[in-house]
Amino acid sequence: MSITRVAFVDDDADLRAANAQTLELAGLTPLPLASAAEALEHIDASFAGVVVSDIRMAKMDGMQLFRRLKAVDPDLPVILITGHGDIAMAVEAIREGAYDFIPKPFAPETLLASLHRALEKRRLVLENRRLREAAAETSAEDAVMLGETPAMQRLRRTLHQVADADIDVLVVGETGAGKEVVASLLHRWGRRAPRPFVALNCGALPETVIESELFGHEAGAFTGAQKRRVGRIEHSSGGTLFLDEIESMPLSLQVKLLRVLETRKVTPLGTNEVRALDLRVVAASKVDLGEASRAGAFREDLFYRLNVVTIRIPPLRERKDDIPLLFAHFLARAAGRFRRDAPDMTAAMERHLLQHDWPGNVRELAHYAERVALGLEMGGHDAAEHDTAAAPDEAPDGTLPERMERYEAGLIRQALESHGGDVRATLQALGIPRKTFYDKLTRHGIDRARYVRQE
Repeated sequence: MSITRVAFVDDDADLRAANAQTLELAGLTPLPLASAAEALEHIDASFAGVVVSDIRMAKMDGMQLFRRLKAVDPDLPVILITGHGDIAMAVEAIREGAYDFIPKPFAPETLLASLHRALEKRRLVLENRRLREAAAETSAEDAVMLGETPAMQRLRRTLHQVADADIDVLVVGETGAGKEVVASLLHRWGRRAPRPFVALNCGALPETVIESELFGHEAGAFTGAQKRRVGRIEHSSGGTLFLDEIESMPLSLQVKLLRVLETRKVTPLGTNEVRALDLRVVAASKVDLGEASRAGAFREDLFYRLNVVTIRIPPLRERKDDIPLLFAHFLARAAGRFRRDAPDMTAAMERHLLQHDWPGNVRELAHYAERVALGLEMGGHDAAEHDTAAAPDEAPDGTLPERMERYEAGLIRQALESHGGDVRATLQALGIPRKTFYDKLTRHGIDRARYVRQE
């Protein structure tokens, strides 16, 4: 999401027109307004843009407008245009939370530079709000299904189409992609929902135990079998049997499972009694079972029996546009569990979410959100670096020279971060000589190497 709207408030018609033209030429969308009262009619908490206002205006001045807008939305960036005699007033506005002030006369580039930073800040604020609202409406179990990418829309449609069908399903996905969640949704969205959802991880049990777990046994069937036990297959009758990591099932058991799937009957250990089943199996694998069967690691006949419907869960790297929404859900959940306020997503955090490949998929993303909620991750920089790289408008109170020093340091850090620590690109963005740049790095204690992106 990008925003380009700029409400320009000035009671001088010529200045409004001139600045509107400047904004249009820069690719921004001007909203010229002739008075503070008119601005208040057009701007509310959902305004997708920023406000620029002259301080000297009739009836309601820029300071009064700023305070009214702050009451509407404290996070709305307001930039004030000041005359020479208004500097003290502008500094007071900064103390109260105004985004920036620009003294007259000013070059168009000065206004545009401030506007681009303010628009990016506004974009992040609105994106955080949108993500939190969407995340709040999603249950923990359905989180894996969050997303509007075409791949996720197809996945949800497929699950709804298959949920009520009495067919076995093979779910394929990488580690941490959410295979058990998909299996659970197939169960909950279908007519079998009132009956048990029985899950078994085939890779978590030793071969000596898994047969008894699956098929059950009668008392005395083997040493230590003192009581009759109903197996997972029989217990799932009428509901859903979920077999995770089925590629790990021993070949000897694959033969027995194949017979159960073909006959829909089970014979527990220690008895000749055959029991009919109302069976629906959802099997999950993190490997290609077709390739495994060709390599002799998985029975080919069982693969074809399970492969009635195959559902593939796309890894996060194939649906990166969904990652911020997923992250917002996990962050809110983690913050609630740790009894902390969920931090806002920063530009650095957003970059990390979209640039990282997430080999651990949803599970890895959830763990990252937990570290962020605890303050252990800040998205590319640690907490201490984040504090020193705070944006200019977030600096604490101080004298005007102190504020200007912090402002300059913040601009340098932002330029370094935007260009991945590249000196030439940063110099072009800042418009200063190389020697001046390095002098300022030394004076402000900025370590350029911390902003160099790792390929």
